[in-house]
Amino acid sequence: MGTSILPSGAGGGPGSLWALVGAWSLAREICHSDGRIDRFNGNCRFTRSGPRLLQDEDGWLETSEGRFQATRRYVWAEADGRLDVHFDDMRPFHSIPLGASHPETVHLCPPDRYQVTYDFSEWPRWTTTWTVEGPRKAYEMRSRFIPEDHARHLASTDTGVHKTDNTR
Repeated sequence: MGTSILPSGAGGGPGSLWALVGAWSLAREICHSDGRIDRFNGNCRFTRSGPRLLQDEDGWLETSEGRFQATRRYVWAEADGRLDVHFDDMRPFHSIPLGASHPETVHLCPPDRYQVTYDFSEWPRWTTTWTVEGPRKAYEMRSRFIPEDHARHLASTDTGVHKTDNTR
């Protein structure tokens, strides 16, 4: 797996799997078809594990039913010009082309359909937008990833409108 560490690809996204390594501030909004909006605020850390990266998310999910601590793990790998994302038990989740600024893909889990669009156009800040449809679910989930050193700088210069408080 001959990968080089590059800050960004030609299309504006990460130039290699290793460009994701580090700590990220993570803000997520889940907009349900019935009008409910859930919010997750926390952190995401990409750490090396042999030829792969572990993506660990940790934070707080706020719903109409309360506030809950939430965690999630994915495993990322690079192969043949793409980034492969797996569930933590190594079942395949989805793949995107490496270095593209707006890659899209679909994960089918019948009867549900998960479509994702990555937006790396402002790399190293990036977003994912998931559109999820199924007989018992319908929502759009948008996640914003900002490198933690950049997020700290924004928090110190921001008016407070977009600050994330992870101390609660």
